[in-house]
Amino acid sequence: MFDEIVDRRGTHCYKWDRLQDACGVDPDEGIAMWVADSDFRNAPPILEALQGMVDHGVFGYGYDDAGFRDAICWWQSTHHGWQVDPDWIIPTQGLGHAIGMILDTYTGLGDGVCFFTPVYHEFRGKTEKGERRPVEIPMARDGDRYVLDFDAAEAAMDPSVKVLIFCAPQNPSGRVWTGEEMRAVAEFAARHDLIVVSDEIHSDLIYPGAKHVPMAKAAPEHADRIITINAASKTFGIPGLRTGYAIIEDPDLRAAYQRRMRMTEYSPATPGIAATKAAYSPEGAEWVKDLVVYLDGNRKVFDAGINAIPGLWSMPLESTFLAWVDFSGTGMSRDEVMHRVRDVAKIGVNLGPAFGPGGETFNRFNFAMRRALVEEAVARLQDAFSDLQ
Repeated sequence: MFDEIVDRRGTHCYKWDRLQDACGVDPDEGIAMWVADSDFRNAPPILEALQGMVDHGVFGYGYDDAGFRDAICWWQSTHHGWQVDPDWIIPTQGLGHAIGMILDTYTGLGDGVCFFTPVYHEFRGKTEKGERRPVEIPMARDGDRYVLDFDAAEAAMDPSVKVLIFCAPQNPSGRVWTGEEMRAVAEFAARHDLIVVSDEIHSDLIYPGAKHVPMAKAAPEHADRIITINAASKTFGIPGLRTGYAIIEDPDLRAAYQRRMRMTEYSPATPGIAATKAAYSPEGAEWVKDLVVYLDGNRKVFDAGINAIPGLWSMPLESTFLAWVDFSGTGMSRDEVMHRVRDVAKIGVNLGPAFGPGGETFNRFNFAMRRALVEEAVARLQDAFSDLQ
């Protein structure tokens, strides 16, 4: 089913219809491998739920009903062994909205917001848009994976830093942190009296050999400062429905967030609520199992093809559908690399420098698409860098 051709061009699709504007690549000739949005047709239970709403014929005001919260609790318990109380859950309009609301609630203008880099570019983006100060902490490399550099983190701290945003699993590297590492992050936050925001949106897309541990489960003694944000959007390909959720166990922390939400008069969109409930179901779980197997195949095809090009290296992934490719071994300038990727191979990618310190020689490639297109992308890149082979 994941090999089905789904042409998204001309459907108001950010990933494909903005390929020229965002990446300088013609969507009629190019391959969109940038924004983290999958090209697969949505899971049957989601389509059935939304079709049922269409058949009903009324799209009125909605709310996050008990079924929405129960579905999230079931999913977290079944997939991650984390027992969540329904009262801890607050719906959001996706994770970007959640991060913005969190910074607005718990920080003031000019306060510091820290995160380990390279990392999802919107951590810096939301910080700067909110007129807060980004505090970037470069990760260290241990062989073919990133590790957290707490010495660098300690050196970066000052009393103005109020929040740590943590990416688990890590985007763009696909690193899955151990429970011990997640606990160490929470302990670091406690030492510096930081609220820690654990972005776990990729936690359902884990490859064999790795296991995601929610931060709140890894460090329950620090529940008074942990906010977990998540959504079905990356796993099930429904970011356009703009629905996510925050899980906040501490009542005082939760009350502050809820007050800010009431001020904005936010209420979740009914299609997003219905889709999330349908996704977080036994039928949705079976679909995800098949998806991970398929993505694992795409990952192997992509990595093998990229690593066969001298000077290119794709970091081994433990999760996500986002490959992190280093071009430093080519000895080429960034302009030359991008000319070959963009103008010769005609592939739109996310630029590595946007992910902060440590991303200067990298680009991020999204392989959540039918395998034939992944194979085509690999062939194009091999041709674009053929003089190195």
